[in-house]
Amino acid sequence: MYEAPIEDYKFVIDHVIGLNQLMANTGHDDISIDLVEAVLSEAGKLAADVIAPLNHSGDQAGATRHDDSSVTTPNGFANAYAAMAEGGWTSMEAREEFGGQNLPMVVTTAVNEFWQAANMAFALCHLLTQGQIYALQKAASPEHQKLFIPPMVEGRWTGTMNLTEPQAGTDLAGIKTKAVKNGDHYLISGQKIYITYGEHDMAENIVHLVLARTEDAPAGIKGISVFIVPKFIPNEDGSLGPANDVRCLSIEKKLGIKASPTAVMQYGENGGAVGYLVGAENQGLDIMFGMMNHARLAVGLQGLSISDRAYQKARAYAFDRVQGTPLEKDPGAPIVHHPDVLRSLTIMKAEIEAMRALMMLGAASMDLANGCDADDPRSTRANLLIPIIKGWMTERALDVTSQAVQIHGGMGFIEETGAAQHFRDARILPIYEGTTAIQANDLVFRKTLRDGGEAVTELFDEIETEMQELTCHADDMVSANANHMSRAVETARKATAHILAAANEPRRPAVNGVNYLMLLGYLCGGWVMTRASYKALAQKSDASANPSFMQAKLSTSQVFMTHLLPQVHALADVIMKGDNAVLAMDTDWL
Repeated sequence: MYEAPIEDYKFVIDHVIGLNQLMANTGHDDISIDLVEAVLSEAGKLAADVIAPLNHSGDQAGATRHDDSSVTTPNGFANAYAAMAEGGWTSMEAREEFGGQNLPMVVTTAVNEFWQAANMAFALCHLLTQGQIYALQKAASPEHQKLFIPPMVEGRWTGTMNLTEPQAGTDLAGIKTKAVKNGDHYLISGQKIYITYGEHDMAENIVHLVLARTEDAPAGIKGISVFIVPKFIPNEDGSLGPANDVRCLSIEKKLGIKASPTAVMQYGENGGAVGYLVGAENQGLDIMFGMMNHARLAVGLQGLSISDRAYQKARAYAFDRVQGTPLEKDPGAPIVHHPDVLRSLTIMKAEIEAMRALMMLGAASMDLANGCDADDPRSTRANLLIPIIKGWMTERALDVTSQAVQIHGGMGFIEETGAAQHFRDARILPIYEGTTAIQANDLVFRKTLRDGGEAVTELFDEIETEMQELTCHADDMVSANANHMSRAVETARKATAHILAAANEPRRPAVNGVNYLMLLGYLCGGWVMTRASYKALAQKSDASANPSFMQAKLSTSQVFMTHLLPQVHALADVIMKGDNAVLAMDTDWL
């Protein structure tokens, strides 16, 4: 069973983020909280009734590659994707000129949580397609936009992202795939690996975005271009033409997300695959980074999604399972009454709610930054939050899904309960779309050291200003939360100063990178949970509000402050004292 967290989203979007002001600032005055609730309600039904029931069976069956290089997804997947398309869910983010609904990210991101929580392996196809639409809207020619975007918006075609090669993973400078100009197109030849939904049976065409080098391109990352390479070459009227020179060589056997075909793709076995240049030659990395930022935010969302799905399963089990007699309870009481199980579930709930609120803060920042120049403060804030959201949420998902297995006890280790699947599925999240270490390097070197800490200091200042207004709040819990946060901000400033002081010794900030990212994740989580606490308190007196929900929100915020926010101080201590110990280690001693 999966239940979409509609009530929590309604509260976060309306009160923590402030929907009306956000929509006024982004030109979406027609978006009201009632409309958002209606959208979320319908999406929740599709997620729960159609997509979620395919999760366990899809994991058991996996995707299958056949001798003719075709790939079939598990039973029900193709019909479920068709249902998404029929309901207009594949068109949410796209611009209206391409048949899209042009909905803001605070709405589409909430809906995407439902898809990802219901069935992450299935929803990956939609995630990559959304990312490609996003990239093509920004960089493709009007002709190619008109040809390739509408079918993806309609759900008839899907999209992929092709970066990695056997010899070029994180270091894209090693890309060897070639692009040779041939009239109005290019001929692409090379091999790509780890291509999510590179081949499947859920759509009539697959549009690949492929990084490649043109002839005489500069060496390294400066010589990379990006190309649209469709499975079937479309005619001018959009109908499908001949098959392109593209083939799926194999699909990977994986630890998790088994229903998602992860393909090895070969381009140009028979003379070259037809590809169409996006933007200008040698600008591919900049264009792809736009798609990657979109994808990294989406993967952070996956961390939240799989955490909530695992939590829901663990909670249901804890209310049903009877084992032993909990302290000060009658025999036959379920295990949720055991203090340690209660502790685990409570912390899981607090962390998930912090993730969700922070996710919405990130989505709102992206909405505000839409159309802004790279040096605009709104763009700076959105770009700062992306590695924090991606890194912190995916790492925390590992612990939340592990705790969900633990609550099941021995049954959690048995595949039939489904708890193990969430744990397995979560393990890819800190790896793909840039590992946690890559997110940390991005945060430390590009987002902190490059501007002398200006962007992160502005974040600290904003948090501190909000907390100062709350330290004298009439409610003791709210004022206590604000004081906890003020101390955490002070600690975060000290950790940042330590990193900035080592700017000329790059190995030291690099050693501290992951710890610094996690510190900022907990800090931002505390920020939004503090805001949630005083917003919930204000809503308790509203006759239309659910008083039980609001009280739970207050309690959950306190749990975050007392059990999770202290990680800021612990991580800062490691940052300021632990780098020398690591760098003193000789690799021969390992």
